[in-house]
Amino acid sequence: MIASSAPRKVLPKIHAGKIPTFLIHEIIDGKPFYRKGYRDVLGKTKTLQEITGTSSLQAFIITYLTIRIGKQIDDDKYHILTNEAGLHLDRKNNLAGDLFIFDSQKLTIDKINKNYADVAPKISIEVDIDIAREEISEYSYMTIKTKKLLDFGTEKVLWFLTDSKKVMIATPNGDWQMRDWDKDVEILDGISCNIGKYLKEKGSEFA
Repeated sequence: MIASSAPRKVLPKIHAGKIPTFLIHEIIDGKPFYRKGYRDVLGKTKTLQEITGTSSLQAFIITYLTIRIGKQIDDDKYHILTNEAGLHLDRKNNLAGDLFIFDSQKLTIDKINKNYADVAPKISIEVDIDIAREEISEYSYMTIKTKKLLDFGTEKVLWFLTDSKKVMIATPNGDWQMRDWDKDVEILDGISCNIGKYLKEKGSEFA
């Protein structure tokens, strides 16, 4: 992973008790990770609605993945959950995901309700990072969240990163790979994607 060499901007401390819970994106090991742009909401320069949406590039990629996987997947065997789907690991860990694929024998229909899913997704897919990274590096956050998912029982975690045009693929056996995103990447059951190729075909400058 390529880390930025620019010095991290030091921001004034804000007491956690003064930050509304609706600005929390995830909780990992009891620590809240706030939504990117939460300081703008606290400073009243932006509304919550303005910071909760994804960029058009993120949304474009997530939509591509959802449609591509959805067209090929066996929907009797799997459920696809997207739109920042919530995942409850335990009382100290609540995660969010851009796209989760669940085994339908584990996430049975009676468990699909108004609460976070509480069983491990088979596949977790993320497009970029949606937290305010004031006290943690991109690499550290990705590592912590990926390990949490794998320890919970997820079989594969994929991160698609628009700045570096890379995809990180992690599995429980410790085989973590970083590839250019213009290479075919298998999701599951022979279903693959190629973000770079797709963007190039569409004429995107971000291919």
